[in-house]
Amino acid sequence: MASLAQGKVSYDPPAMTQPFRLLLVLMLAIAPATTARAQAPAPAGGRGGFAPVPVQIGPPAPVPPEVAIPRPTQAELEQVNEALKRFVDNDKSSVQPLLKKFEPLMLLQPARLNVAATFTQTNQRMGPRHEGFVAIAKQGNIDLLLHGDSITDWWLQEANKPVFDKYFGHIRTANFAVAGDTTQGVLWGLRNGEGQGFQPKAVMLMIGTNNSGTFTAPEIAEGVGAVVLELRRNFPDAKILLLAIFPRGVPGDPVRDKIAEVNRIVAKLDDQQHVFYMDIGGKFLDDKGVFLADSFRPDNLHPQAKGYDIWGEAVSARLAALMK
Repeated sequence: MASLAQGKVSYDPPAMTQPFRLLLVLMLAIAPATTARAQAPAPAGGRGGFAPVPVQIGPPAPVPPEVAIPRPTQAELEQVNEALKRFVDNDKSSVQPLLKKFEPLMLLQPARLNVAATFTQTNQRMGPRHEGFVAIAKQGNIDLLLHGDSITDWWLQEANKPVFDKYFGHIRTANFAVAGDTTQGVLWGLRNGEGQGFQPKAVMLMIGTNNSGTFTAPEIAEGVGAVVLELRRNFPDAKILLLAIFPRGVPGDPVRDKIAEVNRIVAKLDDQQHVFYMDIGGKFLDDKGVFLADSFRPDNLHPQAKGYDIWGEAVSARLAALMK
């Protein structure tokens, strides 16, 4: 597995025990597609603000073992499927015809690429924005790096800029977040100039909400983990404040449950040495789970000035401690 330790990246195929193989067969028979799927993100726009279609899917990125989805080797896949076929063929019960009918659905399929954990140049990481970030990176003199999507990008909108200055104006800060971007886009940017030329003291990262329209929670968590690993590779001495993805939608919205699952998985990346996980989502909600008045836009996704003020107050002391 890839490792977060000392910012070094390595990969060793995971071992699988025989009980786990059998359990995996049962899991796939009940709920297939827990492994990564090679799918293009959904178009941007509309209610979700989900990811754009990538121009070309890039190579896979290393993923920390804490968030890695188990994937069978070819030998393990063949062993599991042979065992399943023998079970179906030898079954003498009245259910055997149904087992035979649905055998193709129960067979373990080869794991396919998780696009959320690839170095893929998205539309957002093209042209002036990306080129500007690379130029800023080359200049150096950055103590705090902010990274993510529109939720972080819009700290610098006119209505929110005074709040940004309140909490970050005294810190040499760069904001490389881009509205609409995804884990794979952040990975590409970091690997292609946005992660070279400077060594920040701290990074505040929140990414993944734009992956939620197409990818499963475990896939998104792999993407977030890959970003954290890339940050560790580029900035081995930096402290990373990994923020839980903010709630979105309203109570009962399935996307909230998916985001909560992502957050439960990526919380495992917290090592209290280089990566520090922090969940401040509840500070934006009332006791019914509804966003506080005037804290978020009507889309129930993007903070307004009041929301950014809540955010800044929640993280300022932690960031100050991490930057010492």
